[in-house]
Amino acid sequence: MKLMGKMLSIVLLVTLLLSFSIPEVEAAQPFDINARSAILIDAATGTVLYEKNIHEAYPPASVTKIMTMLLVMEAIDEGKLTLEDKVVVSEHASKMGGTQLYLEPGEIKTVEELMKGISIRSANDACVAIGEHIAGSEELFVQRMNERAKELGMENTNFVNTNGLPADGHVTTAYDISLMSKELLKHKEIHRWLTTWMDEVVVGKSQSVQQLVNTNRLIRYYDGANGIKTGYTSEALHCLSASATRGSTTFISVIMGAPTSPIRFSESTKLLDYGFANYNTVEVVKEDSVVGTVPVQKGKGLELNAVAKEDLALLVKKGEEGKVEKEIILPQFVQAPVMKGEKIGEVIVTVDGKEEGRVDLVAQEDAERASIIDIMSRMFRKIVGS
Repeated sequence: MKLMGKMLSIVLLVTLLLSFSIPEVEAAQPFDINARSAILIDAATGTVLYEKNIHEAYPPASVTKIMTMLLVMEAIDEGKLTLEDKVVVSEHASKMGGTQLYLEPGEIKTVEELMKGISIRSANDACVAIGEHIAGSEELFVQRMNERAKELGMENTNFVNTNGLPADGHVTTAYDISLMSKELLKHKEIHRWLTTWMDEVVVGKSQSVQQLVNTNRLIRYYDGANGIKTGYTSEALHCLSASATRGSTTFISVIMGAPTSPIRFSESTKLLDYGFANYNTVEVVKEDSVVGTVPVQKGKGLELNAVAKEDLALLVKKGEEGKVEKEIILPQFVQAPVMKGEKIGEVIVTVDGKEEGRVDLVAQEDAERASIIDIMSRMFRKIVGS
């Protein structure tokens, strides 16, 4: 009996311990999405609002071109490329097949013309041509695509080409697509093409006019739609990274592997509608905006503007915007010299007293140390009252 009692006690103890170690079941999603994987994020904060198999790797088809466009825009920002640069189309680029501009070997196109072809028509030949122009070869450009993916935290992505044509090992995830989509939307110039419904480009020796129609029909039919990229192959099925902005709120939805094209658009609409119906983005400070001024001791100037180092925004449920509070922390003074971009304060944002984010405040410009002449001149002006 004593043995049985001890065994019963052990069983009860093990059961009790196991009850504490069972992980909590994740909260059920508000609805299902008819696709292999899907995600909805807030573009300002990266907050994930809906997820389905977001880290499962699948072929992305032409959604790949988001990374190609991102590298082009970054090269322009870095001064390595301009929209007017001339690109010579190679034999290799002209033979891509699939959706294309029908570029001919030796043909010369501007970067802007190629970007129109990529962003509006989803032209495979334009992707290779511009990749070769930037990196010297498609292989080197693809290497840079993968390097940039790692920098963005796209841990389950491997690119094999610039355009998403079928290739072994060419995969990414809904989550990773949302990361590169978020980064691309930071480039204001790209919005000009992503939101264009129809345009044209002249190509070939015959100078034929190619009519371009945006493959993303949400641009025409969804309120606030401003991107980004469709994709389809028989293996990838129907994919879409879509974005929309209303007021200060931008959401990005990603659909991978929808069974039909209409379904990818309807499911993306469902995700975006869910975001706009339930959440709002509160802009706390904008990058480079002047938040306050600080007196400068022993400086040529008497005051120094403090500006936000980067954007600070907070996603909240609708109706809770009034709970967001901003605290600006600046010193009573700074001692010259101060370098432009040097941290001199902070902005802290809280909700119901709990910190939810912060951003550095930095010097808008250099604050040089005053010379003896500067000090004497300042004293003289005080004496004479000017």
